[in-house]
Amino acid sequence: MATNQKLRDLQDVLHAIKSESLSLHSISFYLSQPTSCCYQETENSMNINLSNENLPYFYNFLAVLGTSKTSQSCLRNLEFHWVEWEPQQLKSLGALLENYSSVKQVVFGRNRLSRECLSELCEILKRNKVIKEIMFSESAIGSVGSGLLASALKVNDSLEELQIWEDSIGSRGAEELSKMIEVNSTLKLLTIFDSNSITATPLISAVLARNRSMEVHIWSGENGERSSKVVEFVPENSTLRIYRLNVSGTCRVACALGWNSTVKSLDMTGVRLKSRWAKEFRWVLEQNQTLKEVNLSKTSLKDKGVVYVAAGLFKNQKLENLYLDGNLFRGVGVEHLLCPLSRFSALQIQANISLRCLTFGGEGTKIGRDGLAAILQMLTSNESVTRLGIYDDESLRPDDFVKIFRSLERNASLRHLSFQGCKGVRGELVLQTIMETLQVNPWIEDIDLARTPLQNSGKADGIYQRLGQNGKTEPEMEKMDLLKDMPLTVPKSCRVFFCGQEYAGKATLCNSVSQSFSSSKLPYLDQVRTLVNPLEQAVKTVGMKIKTFKDEDTKISIWNLAGQHEFYSLHDLMFPGHGSASFFIIISSLFRKPSNREPKTPIEIEEDLQYWLRFIVSNSRRAAQQCILPNVTIVLTHYDKINQPSQNLQAAVTSIQRLRDKFQGFVDFYPTVFTVDARSSASVSKLTHHLRKTSKMILQRVPRIYQLCNDLIQVLSDWRSENYNKPAMRWKEFEELCQGKVPPLRVRSRHDNRQTVEMRRRAVATCLHQMGEVIYFDDLGFLILDCEWFCGEVLGQLMKLDVRSRSSTDKNGFISRKELEKILRGSLQSQIPGMGSRVFENLEASDLVRMMLKLELCYLQDPADPNSLLLIPSILEEGRGKPQRWQLATNDCIYAGRHLECDDSSHMFLTPGFFPRLQVHLHNRIMALKNQHGATYSLEKYLISIGINGIYIRVELGGQLGYYIDVLACSTKNLTETLRLVQQLIIPAIHSLCHGITLTESVLRPECVQNLTPPRYRKTQFVPLQQLKHALLSVPADGMYDYQHTWSTVLDSGSPVLRAGFDFARDLLSDDDFREVLHRRYHDLYNLASELQVSAESNTDEPEHALSTSNEPDKVEASFGGIAKGVEMVLQRLKIIEQEIRDLKQEIQGLRYYEHRLLIELHRKVNYLVNYNVQVEERKVPNMFYFVRTENYSRRLVTNIISGMTALRLHMLCEFRQEMHVVEDQLGCELMKVDNMAVKSLAPYMTKFMKLLTFALKIGAHLAAGMGEMIPDLSREVAHLADSSLLYGAGGAAAAGFVGAAAMGRNRSRAAERSRDIQQDLRTAQQWVVDFLRDRRCSTGKEIAEKFGLWRVRYRDDGHIAWICRRHMSLRAHEIMELPI
Repeated sequence: MATNQKLRDLQDVLHAIKSESLSLHSISFYLSQPTSCCYQETENSMNINLSNENLPYFYNFLAVLGTSKTSQSCLRNLEFHWVEWEPQQLKSLGALLENYSSVKQVVFGRNRLSRECLSELCEILKRNKVIKEIMFSESAIGSVGSGLLASALKVNDSLEELQIWEDSIGSRGAEELSKMIEVNSTLKLLTIFDSNSITATPLISAVLARNRSMEVHIWSGENGERSSKVVEFVPENSTLRIYRLNVSGTCRVACALGWNSTVKSLDMTGVRLKSRWAKEFRWVLEQNQTLKEVNLSKTSLKDKGVVYVAAGLFKNQKLENLYLDGNLFRGVGVEHLLCPLSRFSALQIQANISLRCLTFGGEGTKIGRDGLAAILQMLTSNESVTRLGIYDDESLRPDDFVKIFRSLERNASLRHLSFQGCKGVRGELVLQTIMETLQVNPWIEDIDLARTPLQNSGKADGIYQRLGQNGKTEPEMEKMDLLKDMPLTVPKSCRVFFCGQEYAGKATLCNSVSQSFSSSKLPYLDQVRTLVNPLEQAVKTVGMKIKTFKDEDTKISIWNLAGQHEFYSLHDLMFPGHGSASFFIIISSLFRKPSNREPKTPIEIEEDLQYWLRFIVSNSRRAAQQCILPNVTIVLTHYDKINQPSQNLQAAVTSIQRLRDKFQGFVDFYPTVFTVDARSSASVSKLTHHLRKTSKMILQRVPRIYQLCNDLIQVLSDWRSENYNKPAMRWKEFEELCQGKVPPLRVRSRHDNRQTVEMRRRAVATCLHQMGEVIYFDDLGFLILDCEWFCGEVLGQLMKLDVRSRSSTDKNGFISRKELEKILRGSLQSQIPGMGSRVFENLEASDLVRMMLKLELCYLQDPADPNSLLLIPSILEEGRGKPQRWQLATNDCIYAGRHLECDDSSHMFLTPGFFPRLQVHLHNRIMALKNQHGATYSLEKYLISIGINGIYIRVELGGQLGYYIDVLACSTKNLTETLRLVQQLIIPAIHSLCHGITLTESVLRPECVQNLTPPRYRKTQFVPLQQLKHALLSVPADGMYDYQHTWSTVLDSGSPVLRAGFDFARDLLSDDDFREVLHRRYHDLYNLASELQVSAESNTDEPEHALSTSNEPDKVEASFGGIAKGVEMVLQRLKIIEQEIRDLKQEIQGLRYYEHRLLIELHRKVNYLVNYNVQVEERKVPNMFYFVRTENYSRRLVTNIISGMTALRLHMLCEFRQEMHVVEDQLGCELMKVDNMAVKSLAPYMTKFMKLLTFALKIGAHLAAGMGEMIPDLSREVAHLADSSLLYGAGGAAAAGFVGAAAMGRNRSRAAERSRDIQQDLRTAQQWVVDFLRDRRCSTGKEIAEKFGLWRVRYRDDGHIAWICRRHMSLRAHEIMELPI
């Protein structure tokens, strides 16, 4: 044992230290010991015990250690126990510590230090930069020593740990240390074990106030009691635990927490708190931004204290967990506590949305009736709390817990619920309610019923089993579409839209229709309404009105669309969706105003009806595909004012018949026109019967709906009755209603795909919207249940909103969202008492702004920014009366214009909301351009003015009801750059907003653009763009560049406004458009060459060889594949031209050559075809025939003949060589029906010759002049030939030509066989013509001349026979001789 412990003599140890043979890390001195010895615990640590007789050795040890170099580098820890220090010894200790750079820890245990010694020790600490830890244990330093230590540590910046054990530093010493903490930022650990807990307050307060990351442990053992911890702060987990403090101490700590950022969790469990502390803590909750968790369990808080805590929660947005169980507050306290977590109105915002966990209750908490009401309100309205605990409650009864669980049916945020120890959780009713709640609410993950009677009786197992099922993911539930297997049923509600202008009598007629129903069948509300009908009839109806009544089990609602013009923009919104059960009644008065007897003219009645017909057609085309045509009935009112039948009435009926014919195929007209006295129920009885019958018919014809929709109508009605007849419902409320009352729309497991269920709910809401039961839009966030309230009160007030007079600034039509909300509040609240208040009971100003955006009453300047400015079209003023001129008007300016018109303007038009949308859309596009710096953008009601990069553009809405748009441009740049901006920016923006409506583009006369000629004079001063391009394609290449379009004269009261003139096509089209025309010409030439299959070996200089007329079939290639030669040469030249193009003139010049070469070949071969097989009846009938079919007063060329075709006419071409053409006013010969023999004889001829003829006409060859307008669309008739030049240019066509040429080379071997087939085809077709004309008794020359205007002649030079027209007979008389038959 002696060996292990190495007991050594003091002298030996001194010698060993001097000789530096010992390497010690730790030395502990114990003075006043019974014996003196040195005890070496380990190789590097030693205890030195000194008795009173050997005390001088202590000084020797300090002196020797001060000079030992080995110890200076190794010694880490010094401990001094039972030392009564003298000043000289402390100086030696100071010298030792100054020489030692390795000593990190110094411990003073049960030492005695005089004031002088303490001062010396503090001076040492001030100078020392090495020591990290110093501890005083039972050293009686007191408040004086604490003050001296504090002064030293204010200077020292190396010490990290300070511990004072079993001492009493007192409040004064604690205050001094707290001042040190405010200065010292290096101290990491402070441990105090004091006899009085009061020392904790200043220390922890300083740490918190200065945001020190200092670990603090303060203990206390007062009056000989067992020691206990007072305060603990651990920076690693940011947790502050207060175990015991007096009232003033807790208040001081609360004050320090206000701006603290190091504490995240505060635990004051068991500390007795007063309302004084709670008052301070309210300020902490309002100011602190880091506190996440507060535990105030068992702190004896009463009502007043909880009220202060609740007040702090109103502003706090950081606290997540709050524990208040085991306190003494009552129902009033619970009511205040839950107030910031509740909403008391659909429009109110929840004050605190950060708190996630809340517990309260206990034997001392009496929740009572007020507290229960607060709990129920919080559970039904809160959207943030996920954990709620009510512990050990004895005041709530089983009925109260039933109410609590019922309220949870509408809560989708709560996940964990605890009722530990609550005596009222008992009985079958509570158990049944919990199970029913879990059926509706799958979001609850855990219910803790420990120590409750229900748990103790063993009845809670079913609850935990159901909770487990709600947590499972059922694959079949995920895959099954709950709506797919829902039963379908016939809809039970039908809408009737009353359409008509002002003073048409719509409202009066609606009231009379209602009265004509039996009063016993009317609901009580409608019976009351009929009493005020006389008053309503005396006042003009403003806004849309809805009246609903029952007809057996069918619900019929009449939607009276407002006739005032300011409401027209809303009519699109009310148009029924796809499959909606609805029909239209168009009402027009026979008189201009009810107050006089001035009748409307038939034209005025027709215009009234035509507007609404166009409105119905436009919206039905814009909407999804309709399953049935819109059903329309026409009603003429004020018939009672007509005393006797008049010519005007008969003319009106005639005009209505014209409209019926015009809109046939667009709407389904009821054949009878009703003429009624709208005030008389008897007069409208037939109309009422018609409404009943048509409603039932429509309900049977429209698609069936889910039975769920009919059921949901009743659920919504019940909800309104339970909620004070509220007219609007938030989407959140609709979700809660579906979750609670509609099982097919319920989320059944918390792992269900909520997005899928949400999609189903929105689909059902949309279906109800289309049925007219609700008004719902996806992005508004609410449903309108009372459509009449919405249309009458809300929309009626919005449409009459006078923004211009209330707006303080006019920003070119734009206004800020906040300013608009202010105007809305001021406008709607200043209406009739009760009107505005009811609007704002259900909708906020922000809701109204979103609604205006949806209804297109205003528009976002930047759709990506919800706070951007809004465009209010009503702010914009009309520019009529203002002088119209260009900002830039110099001699070098060019002018261009485009006219965009509805393709079917007689049936459709642009809706009133179109142009405001375009105004904002164009603004956004221009602002998004990279090179738009300095762009100007100004608006008027029907005008957009743009200036960008030296190009000025005006976009004008024109025409009655806005069926066309004019785009006018003035620029100093060239025409191509100007039109490129129009084509790439303006026109695409217009097309993107014209859903379902096709716009035809035309070219405006430049003179109209330059002079800004009024729109009424521009009606004839434009030419369709495609027509102009086709005109260029129809002329020879020589004339393309100099082609002129002629403009007609415009007169006003006999005086010329615009004189006749012309413009070159090159000045009307951009280079891009002109080049497109040339490429199409190239493409058509290529197609013709490919169809002719010109041979590469052919020598065009030897026409005799190519045009051999030998009668030997083997020597003559009488086929379309062998008619012309030399395709490779043509295609090579096309490629060369494409490469050499420098400008349009060069391109046209190159085109001339190749067109000339190809047409020479074409004409020679066609002449050969004309004279082919002259032996057939010795050319007693013409050879070149074609068929025409009359469609819609126009003639269309028949290019394909099919058995069963009827009403065709056979026509003949004038066959004069190289000038073949259509004979004008030719009667032709009628072919009543095409039979199989005709198809067999004519089909090959039609397929091949007509294709060749079509190509010839497409390239402008005068092969058959006059036939061009009859040629059908090439893409339909010759679909296999792709229009590649439009995609790749002429070069692409040429490249494709080489591929075609290679294919032709491979097919050349088949040419002979095909030629024999073609000869037979020609013989068969020509023989059929001979037989057909003989059957029609048209075989003589005279008969042929009468029907076809052709005479048989012979050319004097070659002797060939041809049939030519009278004009050629006269002009070419010297070349021909007549051969009469």
